[in-house]
Amino acid sequence: MDNPDNNSEQPNNTETEPVATAPEANAVDSESDSAEVHTEAKTVRSKDVNIETLLKVPVSLSIEVGRKRMRLDDLLDTQEGSVIELERMLDEPLDILVNGTLIAHGVIVLAKERFGIQITDILSPEERARSL
Repeated sequence: MDNPDNNSEQPNNTETEPVATAPEANAVDSESDSAEVHTEAKTVRSKDVNIETLLKVPVSLSIEVGRKRMRLDDLLDTQEGSVIELERMLDEPLDILVNGTLIAHGVIVLAKERFGIQITDILSPEERARSL
């Protein structure tokens, strides 16, 4: 009688093995879905990601006036009143960066006694999401 019970347990074990592997297969599928969240802006709205939470993530916005490469000895020779000429032309729009990544260009404006920036050119939402 012990042998028939053992035989009946073996088919149950083989039946449970595919059941045990099926969730792992689903886990792989959900991982590939998660990967799509990072590559396609439309997929961000999938059930795995709460878009409202994502939209509340703080980011750092900065405006870049220009850049200049200098030798260290030239930099050490600068004093108060020195002028460092930047690579950007006076009439060129400024770079608008989010977390160090370019997302738009703009010009300086006055906004209630403070500096502001008016966007003149902006990357598409897909390009912005992809670059961040």
